[in-house]
Amino acid sequence: MSAASMELSSPGPRRLVQPGPRNDAILMLCFAVAVLAMPLWLDPIGAAYPDLMQKFAIYGIFAIGFNILFGLTGYLSFGHAAFLGVGSYTAVWSFKLLTMNVLPAVAFGILFAGLFAAAIGFISLRRTGIYFSILTLAFAQMCYNLAYSVLTPITNGETGLQLTAQDPRILDSWFGVVPEVGLPSTNLFGLEMSGYPGFYFCGVILIIGFYLALRITRSPFGMMLRGIKSNQNRINYTGVHARPYALTAFIISGMYAGLAGTMLAATDPLAGAERMQWTASGEVVLMTILGGAGTLLGPVLGAALIKYFENIFSAFNDQVLHQVFAFLPDGVESVVVGILSLFVGEGWHLTLGVLFMLIVIFLPGGLMEGFRRLGRVAARRRQRRQAAGTASHQGAQ
Repeated sequence: MSAASMELSSPGPRRLVQPGPRNDAILMLCFAVAVLAMPLWLDPIGAAYPDLMQKFAIYGIFAIGFNILFGLTGYLSFGHAAFLGVGSYTAVWSFKLLTMNVLPAVAFGILFAGLFAAAIGFISLRRTGIYFSILTLAFAQMCYNLAYSVLTPITNGETGLQLTAQDPRILDSWFGVVPEVGLPSTNLFGLEMSGYPGFYFCGVILIIGFYLALRITRSPFGMMLRGIKSNQNRINYTGVHARPYALTAFIISGMYAGLAGTMLAATDPLAGAERMQWTASGEVVLMTILGGAGTLLGPVLGAALIKYFENIFSAFNDQVLHQVFAFLPDGVESVVVGILSLFVGEGWHLTLGVLFMLIVIFLPGGLMEGFRRLGRVAARRRQRRQAAGTASHQGAQ
C-alpha cells in the first residue's frame, strides 16, 4: 500500500492500515526521498529547475501550516498572507541589520510571525465560523494597506524592502565576513542560497515541517483539535475550554506561514506588500482544499499543483499548441488550438478553476480522496484475484 493510503487510513468497515509508529516512519521516509529526489522525477514534466522546486517546497510549508488550523480545527482563515509577509519583512531586516546567514532570519521570522499570530488570533478567535473568517480577512487587509502607507519607513511602501550596499550587517562585521562587491547574497555558512543548494535547504526545511505536523496530528493535542472541528460545543460541555487549543493551533499555523515567508526572502532577498494581499491567503486555501484538507500529504500536493500551473502550464501559448496538434488537418487544428488557447497561457486560471470545481464536486476530500479510492479499487481487485485463485486451487483438489 502506498504512503498516501497509509496516511489517510481511518477506522471503518473497510480493512485499512491504521496510523502507527511503523507506518509513520515509512511515510516520513517516502516523503523525504520524494522531496530530495525532485530533480529526478520532476524532469519529465519540465519542472526540475531549482527556482520552481524552491516554490514547491516553500508553498508546501505554507500549506502544511494552514492545514494545522483549517484541516484539524475547521477554522477557515482568509488572513494567513499577513504572516507570510511578516516573515518576509523580518527576514530582509535580519539580512540588512545582522547577517546574510539565513539561520538568524529563519529564527526571527518564525518568532515575529508567531507573536503577530498570537495577537490576531486572540481577537479573531472570539468568534467562529464566517465571522472568524471575515475578521482574519480584515486584519490581513489592514496589514496590507499599512505596509503600503503608514509603515513605509519599515516596509519601503510600493518599492518593497530590498538590500543595499550600505546596510550595516553587524554580525558579519564582527566575525570578519568580507563584504561582496555590490549586493551580497544570502548564504548558509558560505553556501549560497540559490540554485540547487537553495532548493535542498528549502527541501530539508519542508521535511522538518512535515515531520512536526505529523507529530502534532498524532499527538493528544492533535486529537483535541479534531474534537474542536467535530463539535466544539460538546468539548466545552465536558469542562475543557477549547479556545486555548484553537489559539495554539492558530499560532503554530502562523509560525509556519512566517517560516514560508522567510524562505521566500532567503531565496530572493526582497519583501513587498503584495505577499500580504488577500489573493495570497485565498491561494493557500485552494492549495489545501485541492490536495485534501485534514490530510498530511494533501496540502503539499495542492501547493505543487497550483505552482506547476502558475509557472509551467501558464507558459503554453498558441505556438506550442500548434506544435502539439500539428498532426491534425489544418481546419481541425485551428479549431482545437482556438478552444484550448482559452485554457492555457494567461487563461491558466480558467483551467485551475475548472479543475477545482471538478474536485469539489467529485472528490470533496481532494486529491488524497482520489488516491484513497484508487487504493480501495486495487485492494478489491487483489482480493478477487486471491479468492479466484483459492477457488480454482480447491476445485483442482
